[in-house]
Amino acid sequence: MEPARIAELLQPFLTAPLKPPHSESEESAVLTSEQLKYISTYIDLLLRWNARINLTAVRQPEEIVTRHFGESLFAARHLFPTKTTLGWPPSAVQAAQSSARTRLIDVGSGAGFPGLPIKIWAPHIDLTLIESNQKRATFLREVSRMLTLMNVDVFSGRVEDYRNPLAQVVTLRAVERFEKALPIAASLVVPGGRLALLIGEAQLACAQDLTPSFAWTATLPVPLSSRRILAIAVRES
Repeated sequence: MEPARIAELLQPFLTAPLKPPHSESEESAVLTSEQLKYISTYIDLLLRWNARINLTAVRQPEEIVTRHFGESLFAARHLFPTKTTLGWPPSAVQAAQSSARTRLIDVGSGAGFPGLPIKIWAPHIDLTLIESNQKRATFLREVSRMLTLMNVDVFSGRVEDYRNPLAQVVTLRAVERFEKALPIAASLVVPGGRLALLIGEAQLACAQDLTPSFAWTATLPVPLSSRRILAIAVRES
């Protein structure tokens, strides 16, 4: 898909106002030409692989942009509202010298959403994608390789078996057995870190009940959706 069309489709997700404490000057954002090219390449790979293995039920390119990339980048803007100063793509030296290292764990990554679009938005983060399906995990590695994304680790196992460092941010979107997966995902957040859920509005009460050690700070409607929300909570202990 042409980068200009991708930018047009993503506009509602990048111009929706941010909630306080973010300043008004950060209420809109523009993806760079390189970021748009990366998204275009990602879509091409997704369509090609989706013809062989079931990565996503969404098969129309424009719907992939709005449903998957739009929702993911909407979360990225709220989790990382200040654009990185490293430039795009960041060099290995620049990435190593970044003084604000942040680890993000994406639980049940599937085709890479929201983790990989967040990485495209904020290339300075260290990203771990947890995906138990081996074919999908292979796809995630291929996307990371093709986009030359640094500091991306794919854990091809169950989230229950993940034993690596905890993260400042953990994301969860469209996973099976939500009520089982959520408490495990929440346990991967460091104290003071954030849990970000892209869920249906009807799931919010359940999510709050399952995470008693978290304070819910933001519930935001996803643009172009009547029922999808971004819910963010901070781990208190």
